[in-house]
Amino acid sequence: MLDVRKIRLTLELRESGISDSNVLSAIEKIPREIFIPKNFRNQAYENIALPIENEQTISQPYIVALMTQSLNLLKNHKVLEIGTGTGYQSSILSLLVRRVYTIERIKSLLVKAELNFQKLKLTNIVTKHDDGNLGWKEQIPFDRIIFTAATKNISKIFFEHISEEGIIIAPIIDGQNQILTKFEKKNNKILKSSLTDVLFVPNLSGKKD
Repeated sequence: MLDVRKIRLTLELRESGISDSNVLSAIEKIPREIFIPKNFRNQAYENIALPIENEQTISQPYIVALMTQSLNLLKNHKVLEIGTGTGYQSSILSLLVRRVYTIERIKSLLVKAELNFQKLKLTNIVTKHDDGNLGWKEQIPFDRIIFTAATKNISKIFFEHISEEGIIIAPIIDGQNQILTKFEKKNNKILKSSLTDVLFVPNLSGKKD
C-alpha cells in the first residue's frame, strides 16, 4: 500500500510538469526516507531538499524527477553520475536503465550509499570513491551523464565520455545563479539548453576519506 504522503508527492510532481510515467513510478518505488538522517525522516516526502552528512544535501524530489526526465532514458542505457551522496538519485536511475556508474569523493557517504543499494537489492549500480571531475575513462562511452553538484563549466573530457546522441544534465554556476542545463551531442556538436534555476552544493575536487 502506497503511503499517502508519497501519493501526494507524486501528484505534486505531475502538476509541476513531470509527465514521464516511468520516472514517477521509480520515485514511488524508492523509499526516500532511507537516504536521510533519522531526525529528518518525517519530511522525506515533502518536496524539499534536505541535509545529509558532510554538509551535503539530498535534492528536492521535483529536481530529481526533472533531471531524470530530462535525460530521456532508455532501458538499455549506461549512465554516469557525478556525486553519489547517499544514493537516492542513483537508485532512481537504476530502475530505469541497464547500468549506473556513480562516483563519490567523500568515502563515508559512499559507504552509506552502498549499504542503501544492498538494502534495496539494487545490483546494477557500480560505485567508485574518486574525484568525479576526472570522469571514468575505463567505462567510456556513456549514453547519459548527470552531475548532482553545481559546477562552473563541464570539462571537455565529459563530452568525450558520451556517445553520439548522448545527453549531460548539470547545474551550471552562472554568476550568482545556478542553472540546470542540458547538453546534447549531435553530429559531434554540443547543443545547450537551460531548464530551470536550481540550488546545489558546489562540485569540489579531490577525494575525502
